Amino acid sequence: MNKINFSDYFNSWLYGQSGYYSNYKKIGKNGDFYTAVSSSKFFGGSIGKRVVDTIKDGFLPQNTTIVEIGAHHGYLLADMIEFIFTLDPSLIKTLNFAIVERFEHLREKQKNYFKQCFGDEINLIHYNDIDELKLNNAFIVANEIFDAFSCELVYTKDQKLQKAYVKDDKIIFENTKDQKLIEHCAKYKITKGEVAIGYETFASTLANNIDKFEFITFDYGELYPRNDFSCRVYSNHNVYPIFEENLDLKNLFGNSDITYDVHFDHLIDSFKNIGVSNPIYETQLKALVRFGIVDLLEILHNNVEENIYLKETNKVKTLLNPTGMGDRFKMACFRKGNL
Repeated sequence: MNKINFSDYFNSWLYGQSGYYSNYKKIGKNGDFYTAVSSSKFFGGSIGKRVVDTIKDGFLPQNTTIVEIGAHHGYLLADMIEFIFTLDPSLIKTLNFAIVERFEHLREKQKNYFKQCFGDEINLIHYNDIDELKLNNAFIVANEIFDAFSCELVYTKDQKLQKAYVKDDKIIFENTKDQKLIEHCAKYKITKGEVAIGYETFASTLANNIDKFEFITFDYGELYPRNDFSCRVYSNHNVYPIFEENLDLKNLFGNSDITYDVHFDHLIDSFKNIGVSNPIYETQLKALVRFGIVDLLEILHNNVEENIYLKETNKVKTLLNPTGMGDRFKMACFRKGNL
């Protein structure tokens, strides 16, 4: 087997013909990992409240298109719609709803789920890629997509930057002359770890295609690079560091999820460098409280029996726990356009 860039290997692992996302995978108790969406409906509910408040504040109009990128089953957007209807039923008749999804089998899952949830009340639009988004106004949401962008692995040895290749299912490092990669690592003082590919293209595509938008995204990571390898494999709720001894990459390839920590400073710069503002960067805990998750729980408390309220509150604790998702996950908000 000829050696290939780790970034190409990573991309094939997730998106190749037999890649992890090319075939439907379960998320949750029976899947490889949990997400905030699979933990509680109030995650999507809080974002739905953010949509309502953003429209009430006048930043976006009532005929805005709500777009989810990387929706998997469609649970998040459906939860958002459910809570938007609860908070302001009139908006359901004026808003448009769309999902960006490249895989046909997932689009079918999403269509079927929306049919099950809403019948013919919601007209769900599908786009194959963000290149197809041509909108005047949009509220865009993405949960855990940037950790699935392809990346290079880099390592500094004898003051020389090396990057990773894969040969015979083994990761090897060689000195690199990739000037763009060298300059990126120098800018952010990265000596060891992951360098994401595609953030700049993603940001510029949204900015060029949509006149005015708010884009919010949740992911695990930190503002600054950790200068260590975070790349890891998730399989059946077990986590395997990419350099774990005796890790069987050949058998895990395409059959498990591969991911890494998001470098948010890089992501934020990708938007700010093209004139898109970043009004908020904070932990998931602070973001969901900002978006009104406590208010939503109070509404629930006033309308259901105590045992139901306590059950939902326990689920929400998973989202907010400072030692878990609450601090580990971050939210970045981007805005193009003036109030």
